[in-house]
Amino acid sequence: MSAVAPAEDEAVPRPAPRLLARYAAGILWLGRYMERIENLARQIDVTRTFALDDVEGRIWRALLRVNADEPRFLERHREATATAVAHFYLLDRDNPTSIQTAMAAVRENARTLRALISTEMWLQINVFHARIRGLTEADIAPGEITRVCTMLKDGCQSHAGITEGTFYRDQSWSFYEIGRHLERADQTTRLLDMRFSALLPGGNAGREVVRDGPDAEVQAGQWNALLRAAAGYHAYRRVRPHGYSPRDVAAFLLIDTAFPRSVGLNLAQIEWHLTQLRTHHDLHGGRAAMERMDLLRALLHEQSVDSILKRGLSPFLDWLQQQIGGLYRDLETAFFPA
Repeated sequence: MSAVAPAEDEAVPRPAPRLLARYAAGILWLGRYMERIENLARQIDVTRTFALDDVEGRIWRALLRVNADEPRFLERHREATATAVAHFYLLDRDNPTSIQTAMAAVRENARTLRALISTEMWLQINVFHARIRGLTEADIAPGEITRVCTMLKDGCQSHAGITEGTFYRDQSWSFYEIGRHLERADQTTRLLDMRFSALLPGGNAGREVVRDGPDAEVQAGQWNALLRAAAGYHAYRRVRPHGYSPRDVAAFLLIDTAFPRSVGLNLAQIEWHLTQLRTHHDLHGGRAAMERMDLLRALLHEQSVDSILKRGLSPFLDWLQQQIGGLYRDLETAFFPA
């Protein structure tokens, strides 16, 4: 029986054309900005909860330091009060790190990517953008901040669900996921660095568990705040139900690859998507990024948390943040040079 050539419309599909560099950059940053909005909303909400008795504003200043925003904030405001910080992050359209600025960037990137993203993504982004643009001073009153933060988290989670269910799995998807996981890894290192250094008692090697005592309730509440800001409280209590150990919290946020916001899991996801781009989408750049990924994976998996704590967690996290920034620059050079 002779072979029959496929009809023209049944021809073997050809690889998709390479993504334009500006589209690759736009979709990566769409993922980063949306992740940044959710992280910031979580941080503001947790800070508000634990700052009710903070008359000196120390907890709000800690939030500014987590995001490296204290100098910029002090140019606009005299004191780190709840209202001032909420205005800075929720309403200030001139603040480059505010939710207003991030959402404007999300919508602009989505507009330029309209041919690539799904209709459902585009519609949800427009609705979410309108809700954020409509926030007013009344929405940042002390009794309203939690409601606004809940709206922001819900909007970001809706976006994540719609994107998961409707976004075509081509090169664009991999760049989107790389951006999202880059932002998560960076945010987790910043949060862990600022909160952990404040919570870890001087000279403690990190093994001590918070137990009964006069300060136990306060300490437990502080570790609780750190984990809630990272959306990890319930997951941590599932695997460590008997209390908070500085060592265990650090290990959970750094290397636990079952926790969605751990540095280790997010770096592994970036590596997987880079491999997809190289092997399935014929994008052969990114060798420097892959080499950096090999270094990061080796350091996270070959070093114990005990050894990291002994040498100093803060210097290690500073180095890790620099490497995450370097990883983005490697990607920029390979796929969308300026």
